[in-house]
Amino acid sequence: MHGFANPKRFLSLAQWLTPLLLVSGLIVTAVALFWGVTSVPPDRLMGETVRILFIHVPTAWLGMGGWSAIAISSLVFLVWRHPLAAIAARAAAVPGLVFTIICLATGSIWGRPTWGTWWVWDGRLTSMLVLAFLYLAYIALAQASDREGVSARIPAIFGLLGAVNIPIINRSVVWWNSLHQPPSITMGKSAIDAVFLQPLLLAVLGFSLIFGGVVLARMRALLADIQAEARLRRRALEADCNA
Repeated sequence: MHGFANPKRFLSLAQWLTPLLLVSGLIVTAVALFWGVTSVPPDRLMGETVRILFIHVPTAWLGMGGWSAIAISSLVFLVWRHPLAAIAARAAAVPGLVFTIICLATGSIWGRPTWGTWWVWDGRLTSMLVLAFLYLAYIALAQASDREGVSARIPAIFGLLGAVNIPIINRSVVWWNSLHQPPSITMGKSAIDAVFLQPLLLAVLGFSLIFGGVVLARMRALLADIQAEARLRRRALEADCNA
């Protein structure tokens, strides 16, 4: 992994991997959603609204996965000073926030006909909303770190501390009474019928590929900004020396 710490080597890999992930992710996601919308029968309890499952569940997993990526990258940055770790954490923040917001929106749309309300302050929904606010705070800290010259350790430490919310989200429906259904997929088993599970897993794969492609694209953009800023500073210094 340390071999890819070199920005030039990383960029050469990301140059072809980014479009590969994005294109394959869009194709897989389109197939999964078409499968879920046209071929899956209505659920006996939730009826046609069950089809939102194929967007809601992948975005929920990736909302949590995005923060997990921030936490792991932050740990790598703090411990090993990996040159690209802080950039990877920043790159995962915006797509993680977007998936979290989509999860909250689709959950509300799903909850209205299922629970009779758009929102309830139960453990799962509240902890997921907290995750969205954590993303916003992390993005603000990372931007302030760049703008004000504050140490990158501060957003990294925040990224690690915020990871405490991930197991809370995961176990919230077990720890507290909730309108939200209990875990449907656990280690080694699933309570979801195969007719729903197969397109769901395909949708998770598709959304994950898109997430990976977006993160790589954002890392490339952030590296380009850093390199451009470094060139401008070097030219300004050369101009001062020649003056």
